[in-house]
Amino acid sequence: MSAADGTGTWTWRRTWAQSMASPGRLGIGVALLALSFAGLYALSLAVQLPMSDIEVYRAEGHAAATGGDLYGFTVTKWALPATYPPFAALLFVPTTWISLTTLKITCVLVNAALLALLIHLSCKAAGLRRAAYSAPLVLATTAVGLWLEPVFQTLVFGQVNLALTCLVLWDLSRPDGARFKGFATGLAAGIKLTPAIFAVYLLITGRVKAAFTALAGFVASVLLGALVLPGATVEFWTQRMFETQRVGKVWIVDNQSLQGLVARLLHTAEPGAWWLAAAAITAVAGLWAARQVYVRRGHDLWGVLATAVTALLVSPISWSHHWVWCVPLLVALAAHARRDPWRWALVGAVAVAFSARTMWLQYHQGTVALHFSWWQQPLAAPYPLLGLALLAALIWWAYRTPPRAGVPGGITADRRVPFPRTSGRSPAATPSG
Repeated sequence: MSAADGTGTWTWRRTWAQSMASPGRLGIGVALLALSFAGLYALSLAVQLPMSDIEVYRAEGHAAATGGDLYGFTVTKWALPATYPPFAALLFVPTTWISLTTLKITCVLVNAALLALLIHLSCKAAGLRRAAYSAPLVLATTAVGLWLEPVFQTLVFGQVNLALTCLVLWDLSRPDGARFKGFATGLAAGIKLTPAIFAVYLLITGRVKAAFTALAGFVASVLLGALVLPGATVEFWTQRMFETQRVGKVWIVDNQSLQGLVARLLHTAEPGAWWLAAAAITAVAGLWAARQVYVRRGHDLWGVLATAVTALLVSPISWSHHWVWCVPLLVALAAHARRDPWRWALVGAVAVAFSARTMWLQYHQGTVALHFSWWQQPLAAPYPLLGLALLAALIWWAYRTPPRAGVPGGITADRRVPFPRTSGRSPAATPSG
């Protein structure tokens, strides 16, 4: 753990020893996770979970393996097409090696394991090394985290969001001098384009080598896709990537991006210039906030979170399950809370916001979402409103006191005091200086 709490370096060996010394706590963690899985199983019996996206991935893998038309098919009763670059289709080929039922079960188990990994990585990034290596704590928080709406929706649809978030957070949490830092982020962008914004974050925070390494990873993914699927590669990068309508309608409550919020606010299916202006301002403000918390505060984790939220806001469509970045956000807020009850109240409020499912609780079938009244709007768009509030709070925090000495630094560079205490001031919604 960090030197701040005097526990020295925490490792998996110490975790194993502690777990064997306190089997009761480990048993509680295992029991909670088993209970959570039992709840998921009972729910799947009562309400059929579609897991439609995993069927799309499987169809993409089949098309890549057999030379089929990668962007010409549709699957499931919703007629879903392929929307990812050809490189992703190559990674999905192994999904065709097992039956669909086995694939769905495997997908749930893998996503649960990825959630545990994301909690571990988030705790390390926040300076909570002892928590990161505490098996009972990771198991218990995984059991609870499965019911966060973005995580649950990832399980329901069989999505890859947890995998991409783990890949990016692991890559960016490595020391700035680490070999090939940024490459994994570039590969993530080759699977799903939105992680490319993290290369911009690396660039504007002065880590030029890592930024270009991310670019190299992205180029490598494109070249590999072109080598194996040349026709599909040309088709995607010249045509399909611009067809946002392939993904879905922008105004439905599923879309928790800024465009979805603006479309519902203006009661129009085509927000056009209004959304473009809002997205441009948000992109500049969000990346500026990310740079400032890194340069002025030395908190790389909050810079990464600001970048992630910016990407989710400005993306034309951000389904609710894309917001699995709520997991490291909650960990970062918990690390900041310490023993302050008001800060823990904030952690609880954010956790409730990501669990309440307010966008699904109101009737939204057909075009109803285009006619929501003013009081329904915040219920239909909890995540973009939280995202905008986070960016505003980070900007305020970065500038409210002079920069700390010895910054910038990496995610782990500020580990000695991850979130410095305030001097008697009232708690704020953001890390205090």
